[in-house]
Amino acid sequence: MTEAVVGWLGNLSESGMLIQAGQTLVEDGLYQFRFSLIAADGNRRSIEVGAHHLWAEPAATPGQSWIGFRFIDLSADDTARVREWVAADASAH
Repeated sequence: MTEAVVGWLGNLSESGMLIQAGQTLVEDGLYQFRFSLIAADGNRRSIEVGAHHLWAEPAATPGQSWIGFRFIDLSADDTARVREWVAADASAH
């Protein structure tokens, strides 16, 4: 909503994500995020999610923290895009 960069995506699953944040977020808060994924066809896809802040802990870098979120609102199209991206990433390892 503010178009502010909150952090960097550290891990992504169909049900949630982990970010490394450079700012403090409200514990147990609800957030709206937008991020991009590179699809199998090489195109960048924008994903929008509603997410619930579950936990936070300090990262090794001063002023940074790891924050875990559970998705609470993800469209069917964006769910399919995340699912495709996760499957492609898993097959690359």
